[in-house]
Amino acid sequence: MDNAEIADILNRMGRLLEFMGGDPFKIMAYEKAARSIKRLEMDISSIHQEGHLSDVPNVGKAIEEKIEELLTKGTFEAYEKTLAEIPPGIIEIMDISGIGPKTAKILYERLAIESTGELIKAAEEHRIRRLPRMGPKQEERILKAARNRVQSSDFRRTPLAVATAIEQQITEKLSVSPYIKKVVPVGSLRRKMETVGNIDLFALSDEPEKAIDAFMHLGKAAPVPEIRNLHEGSAHAAIVHENGIRIDLYVCSGGCCGSLMQYLTGSKEHNVRLQEVARAQGYTVSEKGLICKEKSRDEEGLTNEAGEFSEEADIYELLGLGYLPPELREDRGEVEAGLERRLPVLIERKDIKGDLHVHSRWSDGRNTIEELALHARGLGYEYIAITDHSPSTGVANGLSEQRLLDHIREIDEINDRIDGIRLLSGTECDIRSDGRLDYSSEVLEGLDIVVVAVHAGLEQDRKSMTKRVIAALENEHVDILAHPTGRKFGKRSGYDIDMEKVMQAAFDNDKVLEINSSPSRLDLNDMHARMAKEVGVKIAINTDTHSLAHFDNIDYGIDVARRAWLEPADVVNTRGLKEICSMLRI
Repeated sequence: MDNAEIADILNRMGRLLEFMGGDPFKIMAYEKAARSIKRLEMDISSIHQEGHLSDVPNVGKAIEEKIEELLTKGTFEAYEKTLAEIPPGIIEIMDISGIGPKTAKILYERLAIESTGELIKAAEEHRIRRLPRMGPKQEERILKAARNRVQSSDFRRTPLAVATAIEQQITEKLSVSPYIKKVVPVGSLRRKMETVGNIDLFALSDEPEKAIDAFMHLGKAAPVPEIRNLHEGSAHAAIVHENGIRIDLYVCSGGCCGSLMQYLTGSKEHNVRLQEVARAQGYTVSEKGLICKEKSRDEEGLTNEAGEFSEEADIYELLGLGYLPPELREDRGEVEAGLERRLPVLIERKDIKGDLHVHSRWSDGRNTIEELALHARGLGYEYIAITDHSPSTGVANGLSEQRLLDHIREIDEINDRIDGIRLLSGTECDIRSDGRLDYSSEVLEGLDIVVVAVHAGLEQDRKSMTKRVIAALENEHVDILAHPTGRKFGKRSGYDIDMEKVMQAAFDNDKVLEINSSPSRLDLNDMHARMAKEVGVKIAINTDTHSLAHFDNIDYGIDVARRAWLEPADVVNTRGLKEICSMLRI
């Protein structure tokens, strides 16, 4: 477990205790320990191995024991006992924006609300407004947040990053089996959808049944009563992972493995479109291979022209499409583009030259500016922008104007000392409710780059939020709009905003929209990013880094960009240092 995971569990333990009316000092102890661990520069497991857990600020003997349990078992006894005492739906309710432990406790004790569905019903019936410290406006906010959670596409689905981590764990375990030659993801995970309903895996094996047996005996998994052969030389089974997500394994041993892999990758709509193209050429496509419908007569009579494909690329080539990357297989015009030989050359990680949204310890990051610079240089980046928070984001230790000036001076000093990378002085500046920015024009003018974002007042109506964001985009000092819809997986689907108007404003004012690569955001999503490309708005793929490990989240942003058909020229941070400085007029 990494620092963030341990901090999250300790923080959740504090919230659970607060819901139960626990000792305030114990609650505070968990919260303080969580904050300290989040800000650690060193990995907590390394600190544990060196025997220095007690040296971590706010980690006393009791918390130290809990951390040791977490590192060895993935949980701790007190946490599991507390979870068992609380209805599961309460935890879900506390994750809804605007509802903390105290509010959840009132809802549970006064109205017996134990689920999101019951919460929505109570709000619709105006029962919440009659509770202490509530009222019509608070009830309306709760109803909107609960509905957004239920209606969001990711509700009860697993975010891509979480699913990827589980897939890698399972793949690693299966790869040591003598009966499995290779394991790769297929389905929505291979297509890099932002959330997945289940995890599909594809394996090569000379002994499919033994491969299935190895899969079914993986630890911490409950078998699903479904085992079947798709056709000769293949097999399929499913398990349920410990976190509740279903994992399906498809095993193939024959020459049709490429055909089966293509079929399982999907999407369903893409496969239907592929079959239409095949039929027009006299073929049918199925998981068993590509088979010619027409029969030809030779000296010995009628014969079928049939093909089994070990490589899925051969199917696309035979149909005259060229290879279609998995991220494009959604029936959004990719088949037509393939037939017309106008498929995009999709962006790759090697194209990225820098990151334009990075946080340091000056606000809520875990690392110094110099540490960020050295790490980014090691990644081969030519530049990064240090964009710490502005004053309105007080919870993130936002910088006052004076601290921002000191921040700029430190960046200048480090630029003088370190070769091989350029640090850009910047800010992630809050857009206030009326559209004004947190800093004066005089201060913003002294920065290399200005990234703006909405962090508060998320409940504004569509008209007000759209006007607010457009006002920021019309500011001459602004360069990039960060996480433009404000969504967070499992918490909120995003604020109500007219993205078409926002994109037009970005185009009219020559501003850049961000794909935020944070696994909890992926904002813009693929549909909005493609819309931006079609409008002519440039994109920045940034990580919103708060620790060195977060730089690697760029892969998730690139996944979004590829699903959006983005090419390197569509993304500003594929430009080298000279070009990016020219764009920013510095």
